[in-house]
Amino acid sequence: MNASVNRRWWILVRRYGPASARGRRRIAMGTGAISIGLAALLFARLADAANGTFLALTHAYWWAPLILTPLGFAGIAWTTRRFAPETAGSGIPQVIAAAHDPSRAEKLLLSLKAALMKGVFTIAALLCGGSVGREGPTVQISAAILAFHHRIFRVPMRASMIIAGGAAGVAAAFNTPLAGVTFAIEELADAYEQRVALLVMTTILIAGMVSLGLSGDYIYFGAVGETMNAGAVLRIAPVAGILGGLTGGLFARALLGMGAARARWLPFLSGRPILWALGCGMLVALLGVATGLTWGTGYSAARAIIDGTNAPYWFGPAKFATTLATASSGLPGGIFAPSLATGAGLGALLRPLFPGEPGGAVVLLGMVAYFTGVVRAPLTAVIIIVEATASRGLILPLFFAALIAHAVSALVCKERLYHGLARPWKAALSSAAQR
Repeated sequence: MNASVNRRWWILVRRYGPASARGRRRIAMGTGAISIGLAALLFARLADAANGTFLALTHAYWWAPLILTPLGFAGIAWTTRRFAPETAGSGIPQVIAAAHDPSRAEKLLLSLKAALMKGVFTIAALLCGGSVGREGPTVQISAAILAFHHRIFRVPMRASMIIAGGAAGVAAAFNTPLAGVTFAIEELADAYEQRVALLVMTTILIAGMVSLGLSGDYIYFGAVGETMNAGAVLRIAPVAGILGGLTGGLFARALLGMGAARARWLPFLSGRPILWALGCGMLVALLGVATGLTWGTGYSAARAIIDGTNAPYWFGPAKFATTLATASSGLPGGIFAPSLATGAGLGALLRPLFPGEPGGAVVLLGMVAYFTGVVRAPLTAVIIIVEATASRGLILPLFFAALIAHAVSALVCKERLYHGLARPWKAALSSAAQR
């Protein structure tokens, strides 16, 4: 009897214990999620410090960005191409491509070297005044961290694990666990028919809770307690949705078509990426010096607009231009935060059109509409805004505006931005497979 019980116990331990494949996978996911939360917090602190350092420099020497920003763009572009080409751009396209071929992507796109260099280059871009965010880079860094833990515990990487790591980065970066889950389902999980396992969601939530536990229950853009009546929603949401969908779709179309446009209109720059980055940096510097508001992530400006500060009418268009220039330069860095700031600028333009309505609520409708127009992920956009502003009373108006923006953006730009940007990385993985 005892021998039989011991045998059954031993079978259970081998099948479900820490040394089993299933146990190692759970340990890898759990420890990886905790590491992601810690890394996201550290990255956020360093990015904020870099942004603050650059702004302090501009206040002391207004002319400094005219030299630092173009040369910094050129130097970062050269260094990226020379030492870590897999870190260029947002980081989300790399994770989307990696989910299609996890085994090869683990070495080519999700190495620890890629994670480290992604963070360093993004911070360097912020030190130069680039209009970049840290959320997209956090996605690639987080996926690489989870891949590293899987190597430690000898667990094969799967598409779902890559998606879990990337989405956990969103949860930790914004301190919004639910947004991480929706981002996994809506954007990253497209590669395997949007089926996300319980283990994947658990990883995302753990990373979000680590960030929440260490940084406190802070609200990213400040609390917005305003609401709208049905009549106001029916008047404002369609306007915000159409304008946000048009402008966001134009941004996506311009970024996806930048290479072809450059070859057609500026052929002498098509084979000179460093010179192109220098020119993009000069444009960013000129707009930044002229406006004083378009540097970095745009977080401070967006929060001030939400709080009721009257932003200049040109803030939204200027942030649109600097973000497009930075993203097309080839520098590592995300577009999440800059897009939200641009959307806040759009909301500021809408606010005078509806003077009797809550200003903060109008701005949020502009933010969610523009962000949806850029990334075409309405559920993620709404959840991020709601969690980042505690605006639960505006969920339905935000959804209404986001759905309209999604439909309008699809007319302007047929291809979804991140999936279009992922095509070169998928091709790189296919080429590596054929060698």
